[in-house]
Amino acid sequence: MMRRQRHAAWLVFAAAALAAAVSPQKVQLVFAGVAIGLVGMAHGASDLAIVQPKKQRLFLACYGLVIVLCLVWWHQSPAWALPGFLVASALHFGWEDAPDGALLERIGRGISLIATPAVCYHSEYRAILTAAGLAPAARDLLPVALAVTGAIAASGLLIMGALRGNAPLLAGTAALLLLPPFVGFSTGFLLLHALPQTEQRRRQLGCADYADYLRATWPVLTSAIALAAMAAWVTFPTESGGVRALFAALAALAIPHLLVTPWFASPLAPPHGETH
Repeated sequence: MMRRQRHAAWLVFAAAALAAAVSPQKVQLVFAGVAIGLVGMAHGASDLAIVQPKKQRLFLACYGLVIVLCLVWWHQSPAWALPGFLVASALHFGWEDAPDGALLERIGRGISLIATPAVCYHSEYRAILTAAGLAPAARDLLPVALAVTGAIAASGLLIMGALRGNAPLLAGTAALLLLPPFVGFSTGFLLLHALPQTEQRRRQLGCADYADYLRATWPVLTSAIALAAMAAWVTFPTESGGVRALFAALAALAIPHLLVTPWFASPLAPPHGETH
């Protein structure tokens, strides 16, 4: 029954992704917000649960401070905040998605999630980065550099996926390459990073299934998403069709997860339910 439910869920998601891919960019933006913000960020919702109880107050203070600093930085200097966010994300993906992989695989995975969407959708990706706050001086150079490095990384990962028979790696990389940037990144992010990390956290916390994991972490997930979305909307109410607000909200959710959690995470997670 569980396998059937998973297959059904993937069929629904695939249909939604294909529908979004042929829809206007506003629809693709909404798809990305839901896929990344609601489904994808679930793995970060357990950050508090893997911190020792005596460190949780300091952790929450640092986490909240980084959220605020991230939003302020994005508001004051998006030309620097955007590339900083992209580089931090690439390093995070490369480090976590292939923890036992060779250095080249780690580099390829980190680069591919960020750069591969620029390969087949160069002009669209350039427009997205521009709307997100990319500096005028970098609007020609950076998208070209991303397209070139993304093509190299995607080629290597597709070959690697075929040799290993790794279906998620093949499907995720193909989505990054073939679907429009918002839809392609959302799909690749889920397949290659978010869902595997969520499964790892689920096992670490001793949750019986994904529903049990969500029941344990939903207060943190909903609070973080609501806080970041509200702050981003207040800061960027109508700019750039919502693109900059989306990037700012995602960065505000992601950067604390990337920078703060590793310093506080306990080597051995507490038993499920201890901190909830």
